[in-house]
Amino acid sequence: MFTKQSGHGYQSLPQQDSIPAKPGLFVATESFVPSPFHHHKEQGHSFDYIPKVNDNDCSDSSQGWLSWICNVMVTFLVYICTFLTFPVSGWFVLKVVPDYQRIVLFRLGRVCPPKGPGVVLVLPLIDQWQRVDLRTRAFNIPPCQVRTSDGAVVSVGADIQFRIWSPVMSVVSVQDLNASTRLTALNVMTTALGRKTLWEIQRERAKLGECLGMDINDLTKPWGLEVDRVELTVGPVLTPPDNCPSGPGSIILPPCLPGLEGLSGPIQQMAMHFLGNMMGSSAGSPLARTADSISFSDELNGASQTLATDPLPVSVSEDGVRIASSTTGSIVELLGVVKLLLSESLVRQVGACFLFLLQSADGQQTSYYVDLSRGSGAVGAGSPPDGQVPDVTLAMSETDLVAMFQGTLRPFAAYSTGRLKVQGDLKTAMKLEELLKLLRP
Repeated sequence: MFTKQSGHGYQSLPQQDSIPAKPGLFVATESFVPSPFHHHKEQGHSFDYIPKVNDNDCSDSSQGWLSWICNVMVTFLVYICTFLTFPVSGWFVLKVVPDYQRIVLFRLGRVCPPKGPGVVLVLPLIDQWQRVDLRTRAFNIPPCQVRTSDGAVVSVGADIQFRIWSPVMSVVSVQDLNASTRLTALNVMTTALGRKTLWEIQRERAKLGECLGMDINDLTKPWGLEVDRVELTVGPVLTPPDNCPSGPGSIILPPCLPGLEGLSGPIQQMAMHFLGNMMGSSAGSPLARTADSISFSDELNGASQTLATDPLPVSVSEDGVRIASSTTGSIVELLGVVKLLLSESLVRQVGACFLFLLQSADGQQTSYYVDLSRGSGAVGAGSPPDGQVPDVTLAMSETDLVAMFQGTLRPFAAYSTGRLKVQGDLKTAMKLEELLKLLRP
């Protein structure tokens, strides 16, 4: 029956209205062309047909005169009913809008200009409304693995601040604004950082954040929001670059190195490269030297840091408890010296229990504890007494422990070079510096 002999033909329906209409609120002007096969240059994106709202002009010129008359009549009747029942209806139709909010109103399904601040009248039955907060909001992108152009795999996250500049667009253009913005920012970040090298990511975090903000704004501007700030958080390097050279200069540093949080990536690398050379020279020379320091300054963040590189070795004397420069590294003698330094004031400053897992030269592993969480403190071999769970567990060699207590090895330098492994809160582990200060001259 679908053949030509049946005498019934089939024609495709036109792709436009039979009655000429002007471009309305939800249709772009370029799309009103005679040919149904014409596509304007922006077609294909998810926001091609969002409302064209500019300067709070939400008028819809595509509405016919008959529809307009019906809307006016229904609105007038609702106004009359609201006025007649005002003492009661006032509790339901009057909404108080603060300065930082706006109300997006849909009257008989058509969007109206945003209302507020102040007292706003919302008609019953024919009005649907939604509050929109205009204050700056923030969200974070959890650290994700990004493969750079030089083959490295690095963990990168971001903190993003944004605000809504068009309440109407934020409601009618996207269903879930927060989830859509987060996903868009994640895609833009991974795509942009994938074209950069590891060195560029660590060196130009501030510049990359500005570029990412502009790229995200290009995609989210039709949604009525604007990204104010993007701050990248570079995590540890999971895989080094393909052409990564060997040697002290190729050390890739953790981004949040204790003691260097205020410095940017290249300044941290310069500091730790210097410290690595100083540690290598101090390890091969048993001679005592004066305390040296170096000051690093980051012009971008306005932060500066002064780092001690090789403090004076200390000694044990009758007028003060110190470790001699000729100490052979006996752990038992070291614990005896530490025990003399324990006090209630030190416990109040630290307030944590530390467990040291030490690896000897012959491969044997021993454990010692330093309890600075209660009383006057305690120190000894084995695990903490009374079944106490240590707050931080530190694993290192016996030689590094002695060097750390002597002052020839700084805790953050040992941690950055992998000679010290920390299990627990890193900030709590850095409180051990209070004890080390007492062992220095």
